[in-house]
Amino acid sequence: MLDLMVIDDVEHAEQDGGDDPSSALLVHIAAGDQAAFAQLYDMLSARVFGLVLRVLVNRSQSEEVLQEVFLEVWQSAARFSPDRGRGRTWVLTIAHRRAVDRVRASQASEDRDARVGFRDLDVAHDSVSEQAEMSIIGERVVQTLAALPEAQRETLVLAYYGGYSQSEIATITGTPLGTVKTRMRDGLTRLRAHWGVNA
Repeated sequence: MLDLMVIDDVEHAEQDGGDDPSSALLVHIAAGDQAAFAQLYDMLSARVFGLVLRVLVNRSQSEEVLQEVFLEVWQSAARFSPDRGRGRTWVLTIAHRRAVDRVRASQASEDRDARVGFRDLDVAHDSVSEQAEMSIIGERVVQTLAALPEAQRETLVLAYYGGYSQSEIATITGTPLGTVKTRMRDGLTRLRAHWGVNA
């Protein structure tokens, strides 16, 4: 059972509305609280798995990455700061980074195999330059998202990396649907401006 102090913190976070229960749990996990970790896993594992599966598509790889994400959460919870954002966003960010890393590792392996195959066939191929360009674009997207206000970033991460609808995001974050729509619109406007794309 989760100790009463953790439960009080979580309930207070839910009532307060300024934070989410996962933030309070991460603070306790940083202190080595295994019960808090179990509760966080129960709370977020389905969302984390859904996000990772959307990126990787492969179910068995997604299950492996899910375990890696929560291992990292356990090992690095002390790096989480409630003042800098919501706990669930922090966990989902770790999940997305891990999933992208797995895609890159798989792609690098496929590229090596392809290069050997194409070299043997003596066929010109420019997948390396295409992959490098996609990697650069991916890094720019991550940097641009990091520059957004926390509320806008969370909404866009849940929508585009998590695959959630606006009404689902409203439920997940405990935010009115109109506010979610505004955050998404404002966040996309900032991204377009950063990339020099006309709305």
